[in-house]
Amino acid sequence: MNGVHDMGGMDGFGKVEVEPNEPTFHHPWEGRVMAMVRAMGANGGLNIDMQRFSRESIPPAVYLSSSYYKKWFLGLMRTLLDRKLVGADEVAAGHSLHKSPPLPRGTFGVKDVERVKTRGSFQRDVANPPAFKVGDKVRMKNINPPTHTRLPRYVRGHVGTIERINGSHVFPDSYAHGGGENPQWLYTVVFSAAELWGADADATVKVSVDAFEPYLDHDR
Repeated sequence: MNGVHDMGGMDGFGKVEVEPNEPTFHHPWEGRVMAMVRAMGANGGLNIDMQRFSRESIPPAVYLSSSYYKKWFLGLMRTLLDRKLVGADEVAAGHSLHKSPPLPRGTFGVKDVERVKTRGSFQRDVANPPAFKVGDKVRMKNINPPTHTRLPRYVRGHVGTIERINGSHVFPDSYAHGGGENPQWLYTVVFSAAELWGADADATVKVSVDAFEPYLDHDR
């Protein structure tokens, strides 16, 4: 979707301030938010792309004024409410008031911790061969969906070169909205800075983007 979260190629937000020896969490509640997000993913209540879409949907003024884990918390709360996994009255009360609906993998317990700590694979097999090969010139589609997409705005409509074929993977645009995994071929596409930002851009700079096959057209 188009939103303030898609900040690639944007300017005017000031210098990125790097915090020396930055801790993983600045406050204890941040660790609890991360644990809740991981637990909801582990028991099948949410998937990673649903979570990303929920954070993308935060109003711009709130998004820009919120810390990283506050965005996680607001997105999680929105998704739990939208999927009726909790009620607004329970959020207001700060504790459970009703029997929770069943989840695909049941409740999350101590036995699940090690499984959750292991990163899963989103690579899947598909029957169809890739439509593009290394070295092909491709034009990124100029799409503007109101739903989730992993195609950055700043490359849409621009021409790049296929640098690598990364196998086929779960398609986030479908998975974020309950449309199933719908696996698609994933490519690394490389762009010159001049293609993206004009003739005044640094000629030595190249930008690589991982892009799914439905985002690409042959450049004719």
